Formats: sequence, structure tokens, C-alpha cells
Amino acid sequence: MKRAPAAGLVSGVRPGSLADEAGIVPGDAIVEVAGRRPRDIVDVQFYAAEPEVEVRIRKADGAEDLVIFEKAPDEDLGLEFEHATWDGVIVCNNNCFFCFLKGLPGGMRKTLYVKDDDYRLSFLHGNFVTLTNLDDDDWARLEEQRLSPLHVSVHATGLALRRKMLGNPRAPDVLDQLRRLGSLGLVAHTQIVLCPGVNDGEHLVRSIRELADLHPIAQTVSVVPVGASPKLEERAMSRQGIDLQRPSPAYAREIVTLVRPLQREFRARFGRTILQCSDEFYLAAGERVPGAAAYDGYPQYENGIGMVRSMLEDWYRVRSRLRRATGNALVRRRAVIGCGTMIAPVMAAIASELNALAGTDVRVEAVTNTVFGERVNVSGLLCGRDFVEQLRGRDAEVYILPRASLDYFGRQFLDSMPAQAAASELGRPVGFASEWSKVLAILRDGPQSPHRNEAPNGAFWSEPGRRGPRSRLRNPGEGM
Repeated sequence: MKRAPAAGLVSGVRPGSLADEAGIVPGDAIVEVAGRRPRDIVDVQFYAAEPEVEVRIRKADGAEDLVIFEKAPDEDLGLEFEHATWDGVIVCNNNCFFCFLKGLPGGMRKTLYVKDDDYRLSFLHGNFVTLTNLDDDDWARLEEQRLSPLHVSVHATGLALRRKMLGNPRAPDVLDQLRRLGSLGLVAHTQIVLCPGVNDGEHLVRSIRELADLHPIAQTVSVVPVGASPKLEERAMSRQGIDLQRPSPAYAREIVTLVRPLQREFRARFGRTILQCSDEFYLAAGERVPGAAAYDGYPQYENGIGMVRSMLEDWYRVRSRLRRATGNALVRRRAVIGCGTMIAPVMAAIASELNALAGTDVRVEAVTNTVFGERVNVSGLLCGRDFVEQLRGRDAEVYILPRASLDYFGRQFLDSMPAQAAASELGRPVGFASEWSKVLAILRDGPQSPHRNEAPNGAFWSEPGRRGPRSRLRNPGEGM
């Protein structure tokens, strides 16, 4: 049973926004929008998409104000919230043997242990959901509010195999569900988490082709490796006899080789590379990642699809600027960049070029994941304590760590270590970057506090638009 929504607690107000002009501050709570009690951020955006909208606010002292915003229909109010949903989170009703949460050690961020499968978070932030827990009200809301694109974990299109992988004998046919989304005018980005010996081989080819046949409803199909910590590997092997190890170079080459001709086929058929392979497969296989055009705007960037190519393209632009520069304005020259072991060779090669061009001493240090196990080798799953313990004492003016290792708001690592604690532990300033242009900004201007995630997959129902008339504040009883 779904809970009645609480008021939405405001955690931030964008300077100069309509909400800022109206005097809304962090700690205020949004009670009503257009006479409706919002359940989540999606409702706020949907109900506020009018040229004039009333918003009832509860101040910290319990008093209520009614703000009337006059604006462009698609203009954003400028509000940020601590939580995306206020009536709870829709939890997963599956029992996947490869669920990453089952392998989490203790002491991680509390939110990591929430087994969410909420289509609203899929729309807002690009979280992948299975669509196995939707009721009639959810489908009605999807249609009314046009929540698209969603991000859907398919894993296998064959019903029996998908039910086995989800551990849910009642899971509906995902192809039927995707068709239903299409009938509502909605689309989805899909993923197949590849478990060796389970849904690869002929099962993978079938899933890819059946999803491709649903294009453009299925906008993209991604193939990503299972993320397995030693604890999860042991659990899967002992209970199902399934080996969940990360892809070996030989296995990765096999997957890349299987996917490549299908990518060419679909590119010719649809004019887009709708089938995309995880960066991890290319790196593990020792293969060159595809060019930028193959990613068609990076719709699954935060699923590890195109991150390496995006970083390389950013570096090429930075390198071009450095070659044209007549002077050098970099203040900090000795820096240590910490990153996961998989991407470290690529990063080190770029750092060598940077040093030759800018006269810097930037060193890349591969950080081993001791929390999840060394086979979990991507930067985004490194914890604060691994960075601190393995990088402490280096000769550096500044440390630069991956922005992907922090939460959405840029406040803490996976192990709950606050972002600012890294600087005190390392004894030097610490900056966070997701690309080389940010690295140069840190070397030039010094570290800045990390902001909320700048590259979410998810769309927002209303995007910031042109500035409209100022809002008007009145007492709750005025004009009613």
C-alpha cells in the first residue's frame, strides 16, 4: 500500500531563480502545488508547468505562505529537494541472484541498501527499473505525466529466462510492457546485464534482436557486465552454481566481437547505433572504444556507456587549447589523480601528454578496491577510505579524485566518508573532476566544492526556460 505523501523539504534554492526571488529558503517545505499535494519532484514539475501556479509553503516556524508564480509554462522554479520522493520509494519485488546490493559490505551509505525499483527515479535520474511492480495507477500516471524516457533492465527477453534471472515467477513479459509504453507514446532505454553462462550466447543475440525490433520504443540497448563483489560471487556460486566474475580479456573480446556486426547492421537499418557496449568490455578486451558519433548523444552515459570516449574527446579539446596557448597560467603543478585500476592506463597516458605540454607533474595512481574486492575496478565504486589509505603521503600540491565516486549531491563517498574529509585525511586540498577540462580548472583555480551530479541520464518534465514575470507573495487567506 502506498503512503500518503509528506511535504517536500527544500534542500537548496538556485540563486536568481523564481523560488529565490519569492524568498523560499532551504528548510521550507512544499505543501501544495496548484492545489494538489505533490508526492515527489515529478508532481512539482508537472503541476507547476503552467503560466501561473500557486505554491503553498510551510516555513520552518510552522507558518504557511502562498506564492503565486507567473512564468513561462516550461520555466523551472529553481528548487532542489533532499529526496526525490515523499511518499516512500517503490521497492523491488524481485530476487535477482546477481543483485549488487546482496554483495554490499556493512558501513556503506544508508541509501545504498534501499532496494528501489521506482519508475519515478528512472525518469528523474536514469535509474534502471524492471517494470515488474507497476499497478494500474502507475500506468495511468505514466500516461498522464508523459514520464519518458524510462530506463529498463531487461536482461533477457525470453520470459522463462527473465523470470529465472529476476527470481520472480510472476514477472510480466517485458516485451509486452515495452509495447504498452509505446502505445502511450513513451520510450525507454534498455540494458542487459550479462551473466556469463546464463544470458549470453544465443540468449543475448535473441534479446538484442527482439529489443531492436521494438525500436524506436526501445531507444537503445546496452550490454553491460555484471558487477560482482567477492561476497556476491560466493553467494551466487554456492546457491545457483553461477560464476559471476568480471569479464576476462578473452570473454570481453568475445562479447565485443558478437556485438560489433549487430551494431553495423542496426546503424544501417535505423541510422543510429542503438546497440551499445559497456566501456568495461572494450577496456578489458584491449579494444579501442568507438568514436563519439557511435554514442548518439550518450543517452546511457551513467551506465558506463561512452564515459571513456567522452573523456577522450574532452582531452582532445583541452590539448588543442594547450598547444595554442602562449603562456601558462597553471598555479598548481604537482598533482596526484586517483582512479580505478581499469581506467588508470588510459589516464596515465593522458597525464603524460599534459605534463609534456604544460610543464606539470601530474601523476595517476591506480587505487585498488579493498571494500568490494580488487576485481571491482571502476572509479565510481571506490570508497573514501581506499583513496585516503592508498594515496596519503604523496608529493602533491593537490589531489584530484573522480566525481563519480561521490553521491548525486557531491557530499559523500560510498562508505559515508564526507567529501570534505578527504582533504583533512590527505593533508592537501582535494578536488573532484569528471573530465580533463575540470582537472585543468583545479590546477589553475584550486578545488571547488563538488556540485550535484552534472550529467544525469534522466530528463526533467520542465527544463529551465526563459525568465518570466516575478512571483508574487501573499498571505494564505488573501483572495481566497
